[in-house]
Amino acid sequence: MFSVFLLNILLFHFLQRTYTEKLLLLKNKKIVITGGDGRFAKVLKQSKNKFRIYYPDKKKLNILKIDSIKNYLKRVKPKYLIHAAGLSRPMKLHDKYISKSIDLNIIGTCNVVKVCSDLNIKLIYFSTGYVYEGTKGNYKEDHAVKPVNNYAWSKLGGECAVTLYKNSLILRITMCERPFIHNSAFHDVKTNFIFHDEVANILPKVINKKGILNVGGKIQTIYDFAYKTNRNVKKKSGKKLFPKNPSMNISKLKKILKN
Repeated sequence: MFSVFLLNILLFHFLQRTYTEKLLLLKNKKIVITGGDGRFAKVLKQSKNKFRIYYPDKKKLNILKIDSIKNYLKRVKPKYLIHAAGLSRPMKLHDKYISKSIDLNIIGTCNVVKVCSDLNIKLIYFSTGYVYEGTKGNYKEDHAVKPVNNYAWSKLGGECAVTLYKNSLILRITMCERPFIHNSAFHDVKTNFIFHDEVANILPKVINKKGILNVGGKIQTIYDFAYKTNRNVKKKSGKKLFPKNPSMNISKLKKILKN
């Protein structure tokens, strides 16, 4: 009985040491995040993950200019690049300004992939859960994709380029600020919304993975998610804007986080 207890203690300390060693190793690796002055980057700066992260704005690293990307990355020499720059909300921007959506989310991503490939930099790309068709929900990473709107199509366009580069990880995420900042939220659309700070905490644990990974929280209506941090949020129907259930299966993520 005592020997089993002692073995468990030794195993715990071994696993703890292994995890700590991984964190120390990661701290010695440089990470660049595109969109360094964006919403997610600002949250990442405030997180407890004290890694060597560089936050260039578009003046220092312009994803529409190959030379700008290459010169910055050659100077910094990062191990990883987190590609979070691009055009996101409001969604109607991608209907009104199609050229801008293509430039920032597809061409810009293609440029980032080209340079990362040339310099052998691990690429982590922020995509969206809206690439799934959204009729049944609980979509796994290998499920067929059918984007729900132009924003999702633009992110899928970026995914196509990233997939060509094998030293990469595509994160399909639906995330937002904490607390929920909008005045209303859809009561009839289910997703896996997750807050920026939660994604910041997950990143160190998935950064060395490759392929595609769904990242999100509990499957629930957007209103239920929003109400937890914004009691003044009002219910709104999203039937005309979104399919009813573009939620993702995050069992793969849960397995990674347990290890």
